[in-house]
Amino acid sequence: MNSENSEKSLDFIRMRIKEDQENGKNDGSVHTRFPPEPNGYLHLGHAKSICLNFGVAKEFGGSCNLRLDDTNPVAEKTEYAEAIREDVRWLGFDWENRLFHSSDYFEQLFEWAKQLIKADKAFVCDLPFDEMRKMRGTLVSPGKNSPFRNRSIEENLDLFEKMRNGDFPEGAKTLRAKIDMSSPNINMRDPVIYRIIHKDHPKTGDLWKIYPSYDFAHGQSDSIEGITHSLCTLEFEHHRPLYDWFCENLGIHHPQQIEFARLNLTYVVMSKRKMLRLVEEGHVDGWDDPRMPTLQGMRRRGFSAQSIVDFSERVGLAKRENVIEVELLEHCLRQDLNKRAQRRLGVLNPLILTIENYPQGQSEEINAVNNPEDSNAGTRKVPFSRNILIDRNDFMEDPPKKYFRLAPGKEVRLKYAYYVTCREVIKSEDGEICEVICTYDPESRGGDSPDGRKVKGTIQWVDAQKAIPCDIRLYDRLSSVPNPEETAEGEDFIQNLNPDSLTTLRTSMTEPSVMEMDDGVTFQLERIGYFCKDKDSTSQNRLLLNRTVALRDSWGKSNK
Repeated sequence: MNSENSEKSLDFIRMRIKEDQENGKNDGSVHTRFPPEPNGYLHLGHAKSICLNFGVAKEFGGSCNLRLDDTNPVAEKTEYAEAIREDVRWLGFDWENRLFHSSDYFEQLFEWAKQLIKADKAFVCDLPFDEMRKMRGTLVSPGKNSPFRNRSIEENLDLFEKMRNGDFPEGAKTLRAKIDMSSPNINMRDPVIYRIIHKDHPKTGDLWKIYPSYDFAHGQSDSIEGITHSLCTLEFEHHRPLYDWFCENLGIHHPQQIEFARLNLTYVVMSKRKMLRLVEEGHVDGWDDPRMPTLQGMRRRGFSAQSIVDFSERVGLAKRENVIEVELLEHCLRQDLNKRAQRRLGVLNPLILTIENYPQGQSEEINAVNNPEDSNAGTRKVPFSRNILIDRNDFMEDPPKKYFRLAPGKEVRLKYAYYVTCREVIKSEDGEICEVICTYDPESRGGDSPDGRKVKGTIQWVDAQKAIPCDIRLYDRLSSVPNPEETAEGEDFIQNLNPDSLTTLRTSMTEPSVMEMDDGVTFQLERIGYFCKDKDSTSQNRLLLNRTVALRDSWGKSNK
């Protein structure tokens, strides 16, 4: 571990790894893994685990594997596996040549299962799953032994081979560990370690008719890969005795499982099962909907990988379940984007502004700074002419005191351009303001006046002739309450969905250079917020922008 990290305050996991290293356990080596099941898309909670496993490996001079836990062909798909690899890379982590699959070890796992049978520590059971569940007992009452528990070793070996060969229907038999049906830990009550599934596997095809359970495959896969520290979320704490039991009874390398609290975030649904409902019932537009906490959705919304890594580090690790305020995530995002995102001009709700003393037919290019926080970002040219568009929210005919934007008789600065003063307001027949007439100070080009006068208001604009029309999707929190799963009796989390989580503006305009930006690149529309060009812009032949985050948190104030 380098000196920089050694000076930091260590969390309980890093403290344990440090102690193991200092005591020479595993010869001082550190080897972790990130083992998702390819049965869906990764979300923000997975990001925390990715950052932890790859992070501690790097900090302590070790390695981290990416292992796809593909032991259930019913739920797993190649598309999920590909998305997992893409997401891990996007976060900035590299497993190098250490990509593995639990299915790589099916033959070894099968042999270890036979080893348990031969030691009279596993048996073939004919009980249906519902009967098995009834006989399992409760937290306060012991379970009952299966009537098939005392089969001979020879019979169990024969039946297990036949299970592998596909001689029995799906669900007809299971292989169970023979432990203790009276154990206070229900996970130790003769758990299932193999089940019959007649479905082709994405990687092994129709080779196997039986598949190991997660509890059986997980620890043994860790052992095969030489994992030293198996870092799991807190729900696996009660599975640790079973993890240990398999390693000890098989006499194999025994990694240390350490649990940490999973990530829970206000206003965010983090349950994969509930996210599936959101997708299947059409509450969101797929797994990569920008309102979803999936990494695919967050990337489409314009989140930077660095902001998620920073957030994961700030959240830290806990031994007990807790809830993190989503404002911290948004803060990390704003901090990162402020430093790296280029600036552009745009208006959400356009209002025509005509500069009556600007020469007819004349146009020019205004120099605009790409990022005031980055001197190396350079500048760009923005078109300017007699007719420009400003945001309707930046004009008020009868303003209150301390209103510093445009109003009759008031002067404001057009960002990067000139001072303008409103002289006249033009309205439609129904009384709606449709145009404001202004004069400009030709000497104030660039935003300063030679006479030294100051204006308090600065507004953004775009050239009316050359601006690019676009649809702007204003995304907000998907849930309207801090705890989406806190519901009244007879209701569920769907009732807590925010009806205003998506608002689409179809008359917005941006400066031309936005069209040249790559899909997914996040930039700031000045004075408005951070946005990115959606991937559908090309297919729909129209500029589509997703709001990543507003410039400041207005949610808390409006919802107190």
